[in-house]
Amino acid sequence: MKSHTGEKPFSCSLCDKSFGYKHSLQLHMITHTGEKPFSCTVCAKSFGHKSNLQLHMRTHTDKKPFSCSVCDKCFSQNSHLQAHMKTHTGEKPFSCSVCDKSFGLKKHLQGHMTTHTGEKPFSCSVCDKSFSLKSHLQGHMKTHTGEKPFSCSLCDKSFGYKHSLQLHMRTHTGEKPFSCSVCDKRFIQKGHLHIHMKSHTGEKPFSCSLCDKSFGYNNLHFLQLHMRTHTGVKPFSCSVCDKSFSQKCHLQGHMSTHTGVKPFSCSVCDKSFGYKHCLQDHMKTHTGEKPFSCTVCAKSFGHKSNLQLHMRTHTGEKPFSCSVCDKSFSLKSHLQGHMKTHTGEKPFSCSVCDKSFSRKSRLQGHMKTHTGEKPFSCSVCDKSFSLKSHVQGHMKTHTGIKPFSCPLVCHKGNKRPNNSLSLVKIPLKPDLSSQLFKPER
Repeated sequence: MKSHTGEKPFSCSLCDKSFGYKHSLQLHMITHTGEKPFSCTVCAKSFGHKSNLQLHMRTHTDKKPFSCSVCDKCFSQNSHLQAHMKTHTGEKPFSCSVCDKSFGLKKHLQGHMTTHTGEKPFSCSVCDKSFSLKSHLQGHMKTHTGEKPFSCSLCDKSFGYKHSLQLHMRTHTGEKPFSCSVCDKRFIQKGHLHIHMKSHTGEKPFSCSLCDKSFGYNNLHFLQLHMRTHTGVKPFSCSVCDKSFSQKCHLQGHMSTHTGVKPFSCSVCDKSFGYKHCLQDHMKTHTGEKPFSCTVCAKSFGHKSNLQLHMRTHTGEKPFSCSVCDKSFSLKSHLQGHMKTHTGEKPFSCSVCDKSFSRKSRLQGHMKTHTGEKPFSCSVCDKSFSLKSHVQGHMKTHTGIKPFSCPLVCHKGNKRPNNSLSLVKIPLKPDLSSQLFKPER
């Protein structure tokens, strides 16, 4: 009858909560004492209530008695099924009082409100990080313990969260359930679709206070990473060499240079990569996809960064200047290569002969002189070349193009100079520039 009358005679002596039943008060007191008398026999987790232990055991038995009547998903708890049903109905009864966002679950709204208040009540006992949600703290603790209980049955990867494993499995199945309503792109994760949609709307709400860059992502993470390009902070250090990195994923990719492990393999050829994005870039060499087009000429590129670099050929921009001489370069890598002409450094040595080179690309080109490989063929005649630049030069013998003219007196390419002078080959000296040309006798 107490449920009808609303009578709650049992009050907590530590907080202001009241209960209609004595056993409800006893269960509540556990939240203050921290007592967890019910332990799992499979893992080390303990619970304050027997019912919570019973629900937890389903994570080991994989028992999911609650099935969705719309799709084929099953759940271990009835409350999880009820929350899932809102994804079909679209019901979002919990609205934010600050912005226009709505949520299907009350706890999601409570978590969202911390983005406005900045409150982070859950602190890590190991480091100084704090979190707005308890689940985020629990996930963070696994970075200290290294716990990864969820293993992939197809490869050797393990994960700290079950949903991370479920997302990872899509890399094997190829499943991309989230489709863009504007173009034909599909995504593994809903968050990736949200980020992609901003490429259509142009929305970039997070702006850098030091430069003119803005970010369209739905959290501050990418802006925070960008700020490290200004501050120079590199918190992730390699345990083998002295290199440091601004992002954890960059350190993980770098470690493959020490271990030789390249976990991202191409399904078309036998190449492997240390970074996932390098594999994604490589795949475009098979598909031929070049979605980024130059607005000045007809060239297209597989990557946005390549288009941005290409635009410098039109603008003439050379932002990288040599600190020794007055030369400037459009690419940082070109400047780094140029600096070796001052230092004389040639770190790339041929394993066959005693030649060394300042750039890796030049060593790779040189190696073809030993292997005899000539992968670049002329489309007009049957000649082949070891370097792409050589075939480009050869093509001029078919087209007749002579783009390099003499800047002094004559114009190379004419049958005979207009004046009666001819160029003679003499040793070039600083004080003999006037002797470059001699009268014809």
